Amino acid sequence: MRTIGHFIGGREVKGTSGRFADVYEPMTGEVQAQVALATKAELRAAVENAKAAQPDWAATNPQRRARVMMKFLELVQRDYDKLADILAREHGKTVPDAKGDIQRGLEVVEFACGIPHLMKGEYTEGAGPGIDIYSMRQALGVVAGITPFNFPAMIPMWKFAPAIACGNAFILKPSERDPGVPMALAALMIEAGLPAGILNCVNGDKEAVDAILDDPDIKAVGFVGSSPIAQYIYERAAQTGKRAQCFGGAKNHAIIMPDADMDQTVDALIGAGYGSAGERCMAISVAVPVGKTTADRLMEKLIPRVESLKIGPSTDPSADFGPLVTKAALERVKDYVEVGIQEGAKLAVDGRGFKMQGYEKGFYMGGCLFDNVTKDMRIYKEEIFGPVLSVVRAKDYNEALALPSDHDYGNGVAIFTRDGDAARDFAAKVNVGMVGINVPIPVPIAYYTFGGWKKSGFGDLNQHGPDSIRFYTKTKTVTSRWPSGVKDGAEFTIPTMS
Repeated sequence: MRTIGHFIGGREVKGTSGRFADVYEPMTGEVQAQVALATKAELRAAVENAKAAQPDWAATNPQRRARVMMKFLELVQRDYDKLADILAREHGKTVPDAKGDIQRGLEVVEFACGIPHLMKGEYTEGAGPGIDIYSMRQALGVVAGITPFNFPAMIPMWKFAPAIACGNAFILKPSERDPGVPMALAALMIEAGLPAGILNCVNGDKEAVDAILDDPDIKAVGFVGSSPIAQYIYERAAQTGKRAQCFGGAKNHAIIMPDADMDQTVDALIGAGYGSAGERCMAISVAVPVGKTTADRLMEKLIPRVESLKIGPSTDPSADFGPLVTKAALERVKDYVEVGIQEGAKLAVDGRGFKMQGYEKGFYMGGCLFDNVTKDMRIYKEEIFGPVLSVVRAKDYNEALALPSDHDYGNGVAIFTRDGDAARDFAAKVNVGMVGINVPIPVPIAYYTFGGWKKSGFGDLNQHGPDSIRFYTKTKTVTSRWPSGVKDGAEFTIPTMS
C-alpha cells in the first residue's frame, strides 16, 4: 500500500513516528494509502529548514519571487488533470468540481504574482523641517497554515501563495484525510524554482497542530475548519504571541423574496446546496422563502429537483455530486437527518437509503430536503456539512432578515429578488460577512478578501486579497532627517509638526 510521508527541505521524506492515518477512496470505501502523522520533532525539523531558508528568500527581490509564482501557475496547468484526479479520488468530489477547487486556488496565486506592487510602502517628502517619512512592508519569517479536507487544493494555495510571495517561509499542515494534492503542490513549487525549505508540508493530527501553535519560531498561523477548533487555535495562538486568522463553520441562508425568479432560484439552491455533497463552508444549507405563497411555490419546484439529483462516483463527469469524504462523515449527516425528524421538521425528500450500484461500500447519500424547520431546531442551529437543505418559512422580509443576522454563524448569505431597493437594504443591514445578490455562493474574487463574521471567523484580517498581504507582513515606518542645516541643541518636548 502507498505510504505518504512529509515534504521537508525540498523533498518528500518518510515519517518516523510509527503512527499513520488511513486515506480512503470515498467512491469505493477502500483504503488507498496511509499517511504518516508527524511528531513534534518532525514539525520542528520542518521549522528549522524554513528558518534557515527564509532570510535569503526575503532578500530576493519581489519581482523574482513573483516569477516563481508565475512558473508554478504554468506547472499546475500542465498537471491539471492529474491533480484533479488525485483530489477527486481522495476527497470524493467529482472531477469537474475538483478542477474548480484547483482553479479558485490558482486565482489567488495569480493575485500573488502582483507582489511587487502589493508590498509597496508609502513615502512623504518634507513631513517636517528636513524630515522625510516612509514605510516598508517586511516578511514575518516562518508562518503556518492548517487547512481542511473539503478544499485540499484551493485553501492551501490561499494560504501559502501570498505568504511566500511576501518573503515568508511556510509550514503547511493539510488535512490527513486527503494529503495527496498538497504534497504534489509542494513538489511543483520546488520545480518552479522555490528554494528548498520555503514550503514544507507536514502531515499530522492534533499533535502536529499543537506543535505549530507552541513553536516559538512560527510567527503567524492561518486555519480553516470547524468553529470550536478555530476558536481553540485562535486562543492558543494568542497565548504564544502569534498572529492568527481562523475561519470556522457556517450556516448560509438564501432569502427568497416573492418577486424572485423561481426557476433561477431553484437552480441556485440545487447547485449551492448539494454540490460537493454539501461539504463546503459556503454551501447554502437554509432556504428562507418569504410568505406562504413563495414557500409553496419553492417546495413545488424543489422536491422533484432534489429527487432527481444524480449521485455517482467521483470519476463520472455527469454526476451532480459524489460521495462524502469518510464513513464517519456519512453517518454524522444521517444522524442529523434523524435529529431533524425527531424535532418535528418535515422530511420532504429522504436520500439516506441511496446505494450506488457497483460501489456499495462507498460513502454515498442522496439529497435530503426538510420543510417547516424552525430556528430552535438543532438542524437549523448546527452545521450539518452534507447534502441536506432546510426550508425555514418567514412571514415577511424583516423576519427573513433577522434569521441570518441573529444566527451564531455569519459566513455567507444570499438574497434572490428583482427589487433593487430590497437587495440594497438587505446587503447593508444583514449581519453576515459575505453577501450575494442573486448569487448563491458569494465567494469574492481573489483581489477582494474572504471572511465570515461571528463564530465563522476569528481574527481581524481575512483570507486573500489585500488583507492577506497585511497579515503576512509587518509594517516598519522610518522617520529620516539628515544633518545638513539642522539646528543644534536638545529638544525635551515630544516632536510635533507645528
